[in-house]
Amino acid sequence: MDFAPSSDRAGRADRTDESAGAEGAHRSSRSEPSGRSVTYVPATVTRSAKIVVAGGFGVGKTTLIGSVSEVRPLRMEEPITQASAGVDDLRGTPHKTTTTVAMDFGRIHMAGGRLALYLFGLPGQSRFQPLWEDLAEGALGCLVLADTRDLDASHDALGLLDGAGIPYAVAINTFPGAPGYPEAELREALALEPATPLTYCDARDRSSSLHALITLTEYLSAHRSAALLESRR
Repeated sequence: MDFAPSSDRAGRADRTDESAGAEGAHRSSRSEPSGRSVTYVPATVTRSAKIVVAGGFGVGKTTLIGSVSEVRPLRMEEPITQASAGVDDLRGTPHKTTTTVAMDFGRIHMAGGRLALYLFGLPGQSRFQPLWEDLAEGALGCLVLADTRDLDASHDALGLLDGAGIPYAVAINTFPGAPGYPEAELREALALEPATPLTYCDARDRSSSLHALITLTEYLSAHRSAALLESRR
């Protein structure tokens, strides 16, 4: 897979403490004089990748990133107000009180700690599309969350990814009481290519969310290998 080397990490977000020297190189965190704990990328990390998490409003992007992130996730949320009445559909999430207005951010390590995935959650409303385009720039791939109660809400994100040429996998977030459909019907409704992975997850559950991310990374690895072979012909 074409992951970026550790010297060129996504957004240069969390970096190893270069000034700590050999004494602190094996540590992933240390205490600052102020008492705050600052978390750095472990010294084991040799590759990193930017992954975006997309999908419709209220589909579970913030929840998924929060369930897997090994650092405290960054959340840019604001309370839902009357200004969203008639704009944001709350029928599927009547108890939702906040909405992402910029992005979510988290980080997870895989492959025995050698790979760092930087997760960027995109806001679900289509009015944020210019922000989607900015956040998706440089992404290796995308995990698209979908809700069977409103599959059409995923089409904006899928269209953006197709237009940008960003490979993706789709994960059906299994909300309680949501209807189930055969995979063939889901693929048709989402207009997925045969090779595009379609899996299921419970965004609240770490293991389930990890499974969805692993499905994506395996697909990205195969996709990259196929592209390299094609370029050598």
